[in-house]
Amino acid sequence: MHRTLLTLSSCLAIAALSTAAAAKEAAPPACQGCRAALERAAGSPLRQEDRARDQYRHPVETLSFFRVGPRAKVGEYAPGGEWYSRFLGLYLGPQGRLVGLYFDPTSGPFKPETQAGIRKGAQGYAADVAKATGLPADRFSAYTLDAVPAGEAGTFDVIIVPRMLHNLMRWNIADSEIKVLRTLLKPGGLIGIEQHRAKPDAPFSYADGSKGYLREADVVRFMEVNGFDLVDTSEISANPKDSADWPEGVWTLPPTLALKDQDRAKYQAIGESDRMTLLFRKRD
Repeated sequence: MHRTLLTLSSCLAIAALSTAAAAKEAAPPACQGCRAALERAAGSPLRQEDRARDQYRHPVETLSFFRVGPRAKVGEYAPGGEWYSRFLGLYLGPQGRLVGLYFDPTSGPFKPETQAGIRKGAQGYAADVAKATGLPADRFSAYTLDAVPAGEAGTFDVIIVPRMLHNLMRWNIADSEIKVLRTLLKPGGLIGIEQHRAKPDAPFSYADGSKGYLREADVVRFMEVNGFDLVDTSEISANPKDSADWPEGVWTLPPTLALKDQDRAKYQAIGESDRMTLLFRKRD
């Protein structure tokens, strides 16, 4: 019996490795000719205030890894402070299409005033990106996921989800939100996830989203269950200085620096969180 279990475990391990290898072999090629255009966007004088975060967020390398071409239709999920939106607006505005994809306001533990704020954010998104980029507002659009316009399903090349999956997990809306995002993607469309990374052996109480960190293996399993195959992984935004065990969670580190009474220089020297960067393809 013991030998049988070992054999079964070995077979499962080999199958998992074969699946991962096949996924990487089937990965879409990196965006050809994108690097120069991404670097032009990164170097725009309009990004003077945003550029300080590039050392932690690596937008050129990350968007190239996510196969974001300059003519693509791209959704940014939960734009929030719109840091990536301003970059993507400069990059996609001339030839591509950028859409802000906001939470379904009715899906989570959102108070009425928060729901109103989410809808207001979506309504003002195009004007915000236009102002930041100097491009016409009609190059950009946005909507909440409970009000997807007719004809949008199956039209997106890539959707990016930067540092947000932990909130969906702790609010218990991850399944419903990812399912809607999946409907928006073309067959074989891509989702790029950047996420604060917990240690592989972190207990569930720490890696359930409440501290901002998730385990990479859990994210991969979650996406697979929701109809995606892992295409590739990257250490673009890895930070070995981050111990990922802060009692107050990821918000201890920059840019939040939540522990105002502590030695802020200590946390600034660590920098922003250790992050996984994962690319998934919509499965048929």
